[in-house]
Amino acid sequence: MLRYLPKWMRNWRIVRRCLYGLGGFVFLIFLFYAEEDWRGRRDWEQYKRAWEAKGERFDFASYVPPAVPDDQNFALTPIVASTYSEYLDRQGHRIDPPNTNVVNRLDFRLDSPPEWKPWPTNDFQGNWQFGMKADLKVFQAYYRTPVNTNPTPYFMHDVRYWSGTSWVMKATNDFPTALQPQSPAADVLLALSKYDAAIEELRQAARLPHSRFPINYEERPFGQTNLFPALSSLKRCTLVLRLRAIAELENAQNGRSLEDVKLIFYLANSIRDEPSLTSHLTRLSIINSALQPLWEGLHDHKWSDAQLAVIQQELSPFDFLSDYQFAIRCDRTTDIQFVEYMDRRRGLHQVFAALFSSYDEFSNETPLGRGTAEALWYLAPRGWFYQNDIFISQIFQQSLPTDAEVGRQIRPREIADRADGAVSSNFEHISPYNYLSGMSSKAFSLWIQKFAFAQSSLDMARVACALERFRLTHGEYPETLDPLSPQFIDKLPYDIIDGQPLHYRRTDDAQFLLYSVGWNGTDEGGITVRSEYLWDRFRDLDKGDWVWPCRPIPAQSSPNRWPIKVHRQSSQ
Repeated sequence: MLRYLPKWMRNWRIVRRCLYGLGGFVFLIFLFYAEEDWRGRRDWEQYKRAWEAKGERFDFASYVPPAVPDDQNFALTPIVASTYSEYLDRQGHRIDPPNTNVVNRLDFRLDSPPEWKPWPTNDFQGNWQFGMKADLKVFQAYYRTPVNTNPTPYFMHDVRYWSGTSWVMKATNDFPTALQPQSPAADVLLALSKYDAAIEELRQAARLPHSRFPINYEERPFGQTNLFPALSSLKRCTLVLRLRAIAELENAQNGRSLEDVKLIFYLANSIRDEPSLTSHLTRLSIINSALQPLWEGLHDHKWSDAQLAVIQQELSPFDFLSDYQFAIRCDRTTDIQFVEYMDRRRGLHQVFAALFSSYDEFSNETPLGRGTAEALWYLAPRGWFYQNDIFISQIFQQSLPTDAEVGRQIRPREIADRADGAVSSNFEHISPYNYLSGMSSKAFSLWIQKFAFAQSSLDMARVACALERFRLTHGEYPETLDPLSPQFIDKLPYDIIDGQPLHYRRTDDAQFLLYSVGWNGTDEGGITVRSEYLWDRFRDLDKGDWVWPCRPIPAQSSPNRWPIKVHRQSSQ
């Protein structure tokens, strides 16, 4: 056999040298891995110790809300549990396959399925940010219109059923209606009465002092995604409560309207302790819905002094800048947990899958994708994962206020600019030590802008309530904001963008102009800028001032090309 081998392989001296060389190469690789692992772990431990001494926490468990008694837990009441019981049991364990027999009793809809009855395309739902009231007449016409009796064949099974001998149409309207038209508000309330029983049960559940959803965060990383069905249901429920509150105001049922607004506030607070950024972004959407009936009641002078005092009391505890810090810290630990998860799940099968698999066979275990670079990454030293933990933490730290910024009142624009700079710098210098930190290149500036706008809106809402209370007492609005405190508001909030007092003045038509300088930090005299894009119904937060409108701002037209021209309207 040896005679068939190459001549050099029959020379023992050469073979021995090759073996020595191979052994030395393997030893160098071993030293490389050992050194990188030791250095990565050391640097990560040192980084954590330094920041933990300043009060930071990097373990996800420290952000998980504590358990609460079942009989005091809003999230475990039957009506709320129906939003997630298809996927989770009361202990937070995933149900696989999902229990399709569960009926989500908070799956509210303002409209019918589009194949039955298309939703009107005009902007009739109201938008307090532009001084636009909800058009209840459009809602009335929509709810009184029968469903499409000639559906397309694809949707035919949705509106007809087979009786055994023939096709029979379903009910002509899936919302209750009166035989003859009533007032728009009355018809809207009648249509939404299909949810009365569920809303009343929800209101009773909202008397409980605690809310902790049964999410088993320790079961696997990203367990908070199990909360998404409940978040979607809460948002849809909020939209129904919003419209109900508006119709009740129009129907002179101010007390009931206030109860619906308070219920919206409770729903927003029911997910405050959930350690996920998505939960807090959902809270912002819910609060924005609550501001619509509040604004309409102020615009039409329908709230009483006592009701306005209750609204101010409901608004006072909200602190969205603190909530932003909590949400960002939770998101940081989630990303660190994700890196650790990827490290634990590495294996040779993933290397071969990355190199040779042409389909997403291991998608649940190989989040890095496919290709030679990904295959090599699965063979990387563990220390590189620790180094990426450091870079991820550093990026997130730049998006949090420093001690000095907390002491002199947080300026969110400065934090956003610093976070954007950290993200950009990370992309400019990609290395094995920050390769995974690219997944943390997130919209920090957009997030903090959303939280800042929400807090600014609530601050202006509290001041607007105080102004209305002053008007009810004295017959007119004050010349300045100073007379409002302490009789009508405990303490006047400051403009969170520049730390100065909110801008206010009375106008010639016996109204007022109240605004923040907005994200650009420039006082533009109360100019509001609407988003450039047709699908965005809200203001452009980058431009203009953040105004609490006291009169309608004309809506944009709907041209056939996108983007559309920016509309600027002064509130003077």
